[in-house]
Amino acid sequence: MFLGKVVGSVVSTAKHPAYEGRKLMILRLTTPKGELTDQTMVAADAVGAGVGDWVLIASEGKAVAEIMGFEGLGPMREIIVGIVDRVDT
Repeated sequence: MFLGKVVGSVVSTAKHPAYEGRKLMILRLTTPKGELTDQTMVAADAVGAGVGDWVLIASEGKAVAEIMGFEGLGPMREIIVGIVDRVDT
C-alpha cells in the first residue's frame, strides 16, 4: 500500500474494456509526513477521489482483481482504495 496525492486525471477515448466507466487518476506518492516525492503513478479510482485528495493506494494485481470483481487477474495493478483524512505518525 502507498500513500499519495491526486494531482490530475487521465482522459482516454480508447482503452481496455476493464477501464470502461472508471476514472483514472494521476498520483504523486508521499511520505508518511505528507511530503510529495518524485514518484508518480496512474490508478483506477474505486472511492470517488478528486484532485487534491490524499489517498491510500493498493498496488497488487490480486487485490485489485478482488476489489474490481475480475475473474482471475485483470489489467489493473494500482487502485485507489481510500480517501485519507489525516495521518498520525
